[in-house]
Amino acid sequence: MVALSVVGSAILLSSCDKKAQERDPKADEAMMTEYCEELSIIESQNGRRSYHFYTPLVEGYAQAREPYREFRKGIKITTFQDDSLTTVDNVMTANYAIHYGNRELWEAKGNVVVKKADGKTLYTQQLFWNARTKKIYSNVDSKIVEGNNVWIGEGFESDEQFRNWRFRRGKSHMEVDFTPRESADSLPAEPRAEVKPVRETPAVESAPKKESRRELPKKDPKDKRVMLGTDNAEGLLLE
Repeated sequence: MVALSVVGSAILLSSCDKKAQERDPKADEAMMTEYCEELSIIESQNGRRSYHFYTPLVEGYAQAREPYREFRKGIKITTFQDDSLTTVDNVMTANYAIHYGNRELWEAKGNVVVKKADGKTLYTQQLFWNARTKKIYSNVDSKIVEGNNVWIGEGFESDEQFRNWRFRRGKSHMEVDFTPRESADSLPAEPRAEVKPVRETPAVESAPKKESRRELPKKDPKDKRVMLGTDNAEGLLLE
């Protein structure tokens, strides 16, 4: 967070476009005097990188009653450890930020996240950094996660290095198991019986049945009895 104190002055030396500042007493205080896109600043000391500041957009208003620079598209600040060329100390991101030059005060808002190399992570919706008092603080609910420990409190204060921190009013402290559990989808599937396609047997046409007709015995012309045929009997004789 110490990097923020240098960013304000570094922006002045960057290649941002500066609007013409005419001394008009009736000039609107909202007139923009600075504009820069894709601003990236790397600060080095003794050949070692100390921080990297990036923002997609910065707009300055030097004629306002309280001059300020606004970062409407968010910021990302990466600071490096003193004894390393590339080892990251912490990373801060926010959806919005504003810097008041006269007061040396930074305000970050919207999904503010500070990740430390030692494993601590701060989550809040608003964070202030005062370069004069060298304090970081928040007036809204904040959450700190370190390993399986989660602290939640209202109001937050810390030093610049985010080493000594405390809640103004603590709300809860819990231990959370972040070990992923196997879901039902990850269980081994039961073996399925392999179903083989059945080969279709060609239909066999049966030969037409021959009708068998039983010949009745020839009737004796002298026999006056009548022969009646039936389906299952050979016949009945009627006198």
